[in-house]
Amino acid sequence: MKTSKKSKLERGGWKIGTVQELLGLTDEEAAYVELKLALSRALRQRRQKHKVTQVQLAKKIGSSQSRVAKMEAGDPSVSIDLLIRSLIALGATPEAVARSIRSAK
Repeated sequence: MKTSKKSKLERGGWKIGTVQELLGLTDEEAAYVELKLALSRALRQRRQKHKVTQVQLAKKIGSSQSRVAKMEAGDPSVSIDLLIRSLIALGATPEAVARSIRSAK
């Protein structure tokens, strides 16, 4: 956010902070959320790169299209295990999965 905009908002009584502060997450919880989001982004990118539909991926992993959509959207009900298994089903190597994890902020 631009400094001028931030200053204007603060003068108006708004408090500027992070999502972590807003939700009251610990550093560990925030890191976990970022890791899941990085894996979700990697899954969508890999699926699209390989021109695989959500339905095709769902069949490949024995799940449903709606579950794949939730995985790609970073839904909190999706396990990291399922994200990683889905990446592997799309041909991701352990190194590729590690790169995805490293991209988490």
